[in-house]
Amino acid sequence: MSVQTIQMEGELVTLRSITDQDIPILWELIYGVEEPEWKKWDAPYYPLEPHTLETYRSHEHARQERLKQKEPDSRLVIEVDDTIIGTVTYYWEHKPSLWLEVGIGIYNVDYWNGGYGTEALNLWIDHLFSKLPLARVGLTTWSKNQRMMRVGEKLGMKLEGRMRKCRIYEGRYYDAIRMGVLREEWKAGRSHRIEGNHP
Repeated sequence: MSVQTIQMEGELVTLRSITDQDIPILWELIYGVEEPEWKKWDAPYYPLEPHTLETYRSHEHARQERLKQKEPDSRLVIEVDDTIIGTVTYYWEHKPSLWLEVGIGIYNVDYWNGGYGTEALNLWIDHLFSKLPLARVGLTTWSKNQRMMRVGEKLGMKLEGRMRKCRIYEGRYYDAIRMGVLREEWKAGRSHRIEGNHP
């Protein structure tokens, strides 16, 4: 089945569905550099799954085909001024209980620390709460990724779990971090997020 086309506009970023024309650009951003800087912060304890352009294209098509009718697209590109800088995603930790986790990757380091990720994740979580009967949206990261934890805090997420010293990277232990926001908290914090998210 074809996935419904999505496009969301913020002040800084646009989130939209991935097209075939985007796939070579995403492949270059993700796999075009050996040991990319973004991967040092995005769960580096898991190796980056290798892909050629063609296997990546096949992987993306298969992801879209797995989506059930009326289920929101699970991955969108983040654009700034028509330039793709990253993606937002979601995955089911446990679908029968509607336990959903979100993720974000800003692959172009020129767009770090500019508020782009915060706005993108704000749009994305808002979209998911509007499209799915979720009680909570979660975010998993690790204790070295302070930027990601600050983004979660800006969006009203609470620290729900800290599993101590269960991630090893470059010979050092780090904590696994679980953050989350409930639907009622998200709704209550809407005006604060809108006023406070932009530099």
